[in-house]
Amino acid sequence: MPQPWPAVEIARMILAGFDDYRDHFQRITLGARKRFEQARWQDIQRASAARINLYEEKVAEVNGWLRQGFAEDVLLDVEQWPLVKNAYIHLIDPRLDDELSETWYNSLFCSLFSHDLISDGCMFIHTTRPSMRSRERAAQTRTYRPDAGLKSLLRAVFSDYPFEVPYSNLEGDLVRLEDQLRECLPDWVCKDPTLALELFVPVLYRNKGAYLVGRLFNSDEQWPLVIPLLHREGHGIEADALITDEAEVSIIFSFTRSYFMVDVPVPAEFVNFLKRILPGKHIAELYTSIGFYKHGKSEFYRALINHLASSDDRFVMAPGVRGMVMSVFTLPGFNIVFKIIKDRFSPSKTVDRATVIDKYRLVKSVDRVGRMADTQEFADFRFPRSKFEPECLAELLEVAPSTVALEGDTVLIRHCWTERRMTPLNLYLEHASEGQVLEALKDYGLAIKQLAAANIFPGDMLLKNFGVTRHGRVVFYDYDEISFLTEVNFRHIPPPRYPEDEMSGEPWYSIGPHDVFPEEFPPFLFADIGQRRLFSRLHGELYDADYWKGLQAAIREGKVIDVFPYRRKGR
Repeated sequence: MPQPWPAVEIARMILAGFDDYRDHFQRITLGARKRFEQARWQDIQRASAARINLYEEKVAEVNGWLRQGFAEDVLLDVEQWPLVKNAYIHLIDPRLDDELSETWYNSLFCSLFSHDLISDGCMFIHTTRPSMRSRERAAQTRTYRPDAGLKSLLRAVFSDYPFEVPYSNLEGDLVRLEDQLRECLPDWVCKDPTLALELFVPVLYRNKGAYLVGRLFNSDEQWPLVIPLLHREGHGIEADALITDEAEVSIIFSFTRSYFMVDVPVPAEFVNFLKRILPGKHIAELYTSIGFYKHGKSEFYRALINHLASSDDRFVMAPGVRGMVMSVFTLPGFNIVFKIIKDRFSPSKTVDRATVIDKYRLVKSVDRVGRMADTQEFADFRFPRSKFEPECLAELLEVAPSTVALEGDTVLIRHCWTERRMTPLNLYLEHASEGQVLEALKDYGLAIKQLAAANIFPGDMLLKNFGVTRHGRVVFYDYDEISFLTEVNFRHIPPPRYPEDEMSGEPWYSIGPHDVFPEEFPPFLFADIGQRRLFSRLHGELYDADYWKGLQAAIREGKVIDVFPYRRKGR
């Protein structure tokens, strides 16, 4: 008698793997508090990278379980997988992280089958989870009211958020934060008897900071609220700022930042809480910001296919100088660019395809310090041919025929990355006012310095490889030449041996593969003489090899330099 097909058993094994992944994820996350209290800054960076890599490691592990546990002809009978999906739905119904478990299932399916077998019958292309369900659970927020004044409210907050390390000067912090709160809000709001503060109970941790996140609200309005906390070694914990500006809070949760570590028993509830205080952010970005980047990828994909289905938008080439390694296209009505690797690079480029892929994957696991755009990597995207402008499709087929192919009326993109769309810095400067040029060049230099402090050297620092966000921040987004700063050999240009050396078109000194001469930066970075002179006044130290060597020495000594994702008022 034939055995019944083991749909339930396969579903249970997939879910058991998810439980194992979540357990390891949670252990790393819960260690964030101790790492902050003990000022173990390098351990924080290692834990962040380990948690990012954990997902793919565990998917590979569970793939092995499935292949060992079931005969290949049984496991890979794709026609039976709707039964697995149905069994899995029943298993995850009572879970508080059910939306994440759907994404996990999708990852396992894709690890077993080629992408041309993807269908909503076998996978969760569309979620089966209601957007919000009532669940029996403990409240994840605390509410405070200023019955005895704002300072009393703030004192109550900090009494609920103790650490093993004491606050260094709580009374001083309370006075300063009350002053900042009164500066941020109109006087009538501060005196409103209906005013309340709602804070998320778990603390969010990232890099050298801890963050209390919530909202202020009255009967008519609400404002996001974030209180960053710092641990000053040898002094204690201090409250560094109080932030209620939506744009500033949005930057703290930016796609250019490392992921927070925060204990969220009900991820969807916390994301909905964040969505209420940051309505301009898509839930894909919010899930990603708290470490669930694979589910953020799922939500992004769903938003993309919904946009294509509900609009007349068509893919076009992205504005800006054509890349020497990547070809970039976009949807005008969807704030994302799609990047594919060309089959042939410009002669000046010495990297190969594998190196480019490694560089882009590296960006996922390093501290981006608010200066590098996060990416999502996709395989085997399929789009209707009608969704491409003919000129765009023709260019993609010409420059990347191994990646882009036509299959009847379908365009297959075998491999690509997605990134947030920004205005290329070179284009921004062409149309900027004098004041905007000044601010952009200030931030451009600051971006280079902050990346360097995080041990990242951009390599190709041309203006076209940086973008300007909607908040006016300058962000690096072209990664094919990035390296760790400590791998670079910064040198002064040796003096000429003879007068003729300076007239020669060839260097009179040897140049190694990792050698960089900062004195050569000015004409390389700026064709515009005025911008070149302005940048020299703002950030002239970037042209000095000794400046870079000093940063390298600090990094080798284990120093983790502070980079704050907010303005530090009164500091």
